[in-house]
Amino acid sequence: MIGEFLSAPVNGGFRMEDYWVWCGSVIRGEEGSYHMFASRWPKWLPMHPGWLSSSEIVRAVSETPEGPYEFQEVVLPARGAEYWDGRMTHNPHITRSGNTYLLYYTGSTHPLPDPVPGDGYGLKDPRCIVSRSNKRVGLATSTSIYGPWTRDDRPILPTRPGRFDSFLTSNPAPCVHDDGSVLLIYKARQYEGNVHGEMTIGAACADHWSGPYRVISQEPLFPPGKFHIEDPFIWKAGDGYELMAKDMDGDLTGERHGGVHARSSDGIHWELCPDPKAYSRTVAWDDGSIRTMGSLERPCLLFRDGVPTHLFAAVSDGKQGFADATHTWNMVIPIKG
Repeated sequence: MIGEFLSAPVNGGFRMEDYWVWCGSVIRGEEGSYHMFASRWPKWLPMHPGWLSSSEIVRAVSETPEGPYEFQEVVLPARGAEYWDGRMTHNPHITRSGNTYLLYYTGSTHPLPDPVPGDGYGLKDPRCIVSRSNKRVGLATSTSIYGPWTRDDRPILPTRPGRFDSFLTSNPAPCVHDDGSVLLIYKARQYEGNVHGEMTIGAACADHWSGPYRVISQEPLFPPGKFHIEDPFIWKAGDGYELMAKDMDGDLTGERHGGVHARSSDGIHWELCPDPKAYSRTVAWDDGSIRTMGSLERPCLLFRDGVPTHLFAAVSDGKQGFADATHTWNMVIPIKG
């Protein structure tokens, strides 16, 4: 069970006036404050696919889990086309093992000029096409929440020719165990001719978070013909695992882009919970209003003593998802104990 959702604070979460903000992942730092790692990219770019060329991971801080969070710094900036993550960092997931902070993320690169205002960047732009095909999962580490962060020159989860993850790997969802080993759920796409196929979900593991990581699912975890999901988030629950993800079509939860809830005993074999709906895009706010958000995705839970206390999600103010969004931010929903 995730728990009963309470009213979302209207003035909570994290937003920036001149940026699209997405992908909020929160952890309590060594000094007791709450730190959100998020993605941002400038608003002169389209929300989608502007992130593919120009997203960067930033850190914001609050004294409470609800926020509001205040911007502190860029954590993983662009660092040059020659690096696998040199042009874009996205999908942060912050966690900890012992005294080391682990920042899992998606990175990409391309050898073309950076977008500039008015140059027509969009889905058919070569920079977008190349960036999408170069998406890979990486890991940055630090012994302090304030950095500095060490980034590898290679991703931890490359693509595999001829497999369901031959086109890209992204959206990392790690579960780090007490002994330092990791179960890593991730999003994948396969080459189908010269383009990518549908979204699928795979599983990898490592005996220690430092790697190497090896894929343990020879087929997607969920049959692509029946499960069209993305944005997984997993956590340890009893003798197994639980998962939330975005229901792309609504076939699993009855709500398009609602949240799917599933369980597994081993991290490989998953089944839907008896009540498979984890959350809704319709949100009750603490000013008494109820709104159906244009987007509500990238779910992330904050835990205290093994119990989920807050749900974070990326949201947009439009009615058609990305298409008519004028503002995006990372919201927070408290969970009743």
